[in-house]
Amino acid sequence: MADPKATWLEFYRRALLELDPTRLLESVELAEKAIQSRLREMERSAGGHDQKEAEAIDDALRALRLLRRDSLGQEDD
Repeated sequence: MADPKATWLEFYRRALLELDPTRLLESVELAEKAIQSRLREMERSAGGHDQKEAEAIDDALRALRLLRRDSLGQEDD
């Protein structure tokens, strides 16, 4: 089974590295969905959550919002 942390990180990295403007929005949306899925998993886990991963997720979401704004001209919903 894939490491859930590695999964959202991979989608996030793909979004950051996407050079094709026609695919950028899709990459950002996939990364956001993967992150939201991981957040749900973390909430359900009995062992609590990893503080470093939670901070990394916060940073990733902030970066994706900036990418939407600066590269796609979209504001937060």
